[in-house]
Amino acid sequence: MERLQKVIARAGIASRRKAEELIKEGRVKVNGKIVTELGVKVAASDRVEVNEIPIEREESVYFLLYKPRGVISSVSDDKGRKVVTDFFAGLKERIFPIGRLDYDTSGLLLLTNDGEFANLLMHPRSEVEKVYVAKVKGVPLRENLRKLEKGIRLEDGKTAPAKVKMLSFDKKKQTAIVEIAIHEGRNRQVRRMFEAIGHEVLKLKRERYGFLTLSGLKAGEARELTPHEVKQLRAAAMDAGNKQK
Repeated sequence: MERLQKVIARAGIASRRKAEELIKEGRVKVNGKIVTELGVKVAASDRVEVNEIPIEREESVYFLLYKPRGVISSVSDDKGRKVVTDFFAGLKERIFPIGRLDYDTSGLLLLTNDGEFANLLMHPRSEVEKVYVAKVKGVPLRENLRKLEKGIRLEDGKTAPAKVKMLSFDKKKQTAIVEIAIHEGRNRQVRRMFEAIGHEVLKLKRERYGFLTLSGLKAGEARELTPHEVKQLRAAAMDAGNKQK
């Protein structure tokens, strides 16, 4: 038996919070009867409808993709560009990306059909560390990298403290390779952080998400997460969230 809102979220219909709203609004039926209470639990044999449409329950699946540059972190694109779900042709489950990587950013991206799991990882309190390697124009001064470490003011507020490490630099070409670890997920955040200290990001790759890496994968390749990895991610996100309550 599972909570009704969790079943709806797991089916990919809506986030758990949105599913709760649908239930309260009387838009969900169980075995033909409208349900408006959030505590209701349903069995696998129960018929669940949202807006008069029966939901199809899918087994939860979890994937790690090495997203190439030039791919949209979405399930569709109105301009006809390649999207991340194109790498999963033939998969019967309706998966979607957890968060996003910019069109020009490559690296580690998670996809799932488990809405509750996705929301847990994307919640600001989860603080899942994401490690990026950036090739930037110019060679940043140590004092400017410290600004990123302490948190820097952007148009949408000050960033949380980051971990920053200069990996290499080329004085002749005036470029540098910098590793940066953040746990937020704002739009184009890493690029904007470097721009704020006067350095354009020429190339960007996410190399790590929590404890997960791209080990063994080439750009465009994916693998399924193990049950243990899923449990680890869920536990780490929940522990971080509980510490902040």
